[in-house]
Amino acid sequence: MTQPILSRREWLALSAATTALATAPGAVGQTAAARARLSLNENAWGPSARVAPAIARAASGIERYVDQSEVDALTRQIAAIERVDPAQVVLGEVLEPLGLFLARQRPGGGEIVYSAPGYTALIDSAAPLGGRGVPVPLDANLENDLPALTRAITDRTLAVSLVNPHNPSGTANETQALHRFIEAAAQRTLVVVDEAYLEYDAFAEKTAIPHVRAGRNVLVFRTLAKIYGLAGLSIGYAVAPRALAEGLRAAGIGSPHSLSRLALAAASKALADQAHVRTVRRATLAERDKLNRLIDQRGWPRTDSRANFVFFKPPQAAQLRDRLRADGIDIARPFPPLTDWLRITIGRPQENARVLAILRRWR
Repeated sequence: MTQPILSRREWLALSAATTALATAPGAVGQTAAARARLSLNENAWGPSARVAPAIARAASGIERYVDQSEVDALTRQIAAIERVDPAQVVLGEVLEPLGLFLARQRPGGGEIVYSAPGYTALIDSAAPLGGRGVPVPLDANLENDLPALTRAITDRTLAVSLVNPHNPSGTANETQALHRFIEAAAQRTLVVVDEAYLEYDAFAEKTAIPHVRAGRNVLVFRTLAKIYGLAGLSIGYAVAPRALAEGLRAAGIGSPHSLSRLALAAASKALADQAHVRTVRRATLAERDKLNRLIDQRGWPRTDSRANFVFFKPPQAAQLRDRLRADGIDIARPFPPLTDWLRITIGRPQENARVLAILRRWR
């Protein structure tokens, strides 16, 4: 008789652990309670309570490879949410393989226009094949400089990379200006819009998905690592023009062997629980407001961050970063040339209270 993968005792232990996770979202990774990780813009409240039981159920088939039918099921779910054809959806953390894919399209790699400082996964992944990033500085409000990005597009451009809300500044472009830029730029090149933090802002108004539905040359990337709380599972998706999506899949991007069954199960349940997303958003924005009010009281410059972090310019920023670290609070690395600014992720209330206590005393 074939022995089961897990004994009854092991299975009960797993079930107990996942039940505890379900009833205490955000508890994973907090065994060292004295240290606050406010550096990577993670969701401190954790995923939906539906996620852990789904992972436990999926674990019973972990000895089997992911099947195309499992990929198709999540693809159909996402397509229904985004109101696009399932053929336009590509699963996975798509930005890095997309950079390689784009660089292969042109001898020498071509250029990717982006806002600097910024998130450069797309640009970095194109570099081994000769892809070159064309950095465009943020404007005076530390927002994407849409006119300057437009001017940077040439016949060498493979894509324009737009992170909205931006990282590390957290700023979001004005809605109508954003949509005018996307529509115009898409007539000249591919526009890649990374909406990792958009659920914290005016999502329905600012998402670039309507441009994809309208047939424009736009790819929208969504990660479930942020507000959905699945950072440890590396799952997201892209919505793209059908021909581009088919090209990405033909290159192996989003194939069953590139995906985890546990991540697929978790993603499905996380996406289905929009009430949890709204709860996380409300809690995060309330905590963000506390930090913003204190920063304003201290008279320090800050951005109008629309994401789950604050970005501000205190006196002696490097020393303040060191002080926070010494007190067990990790914050983001410096972002040249804005090395005198700090980015701090919104954590749980008790973590934020520790930050606030230090900021109140800082001179």
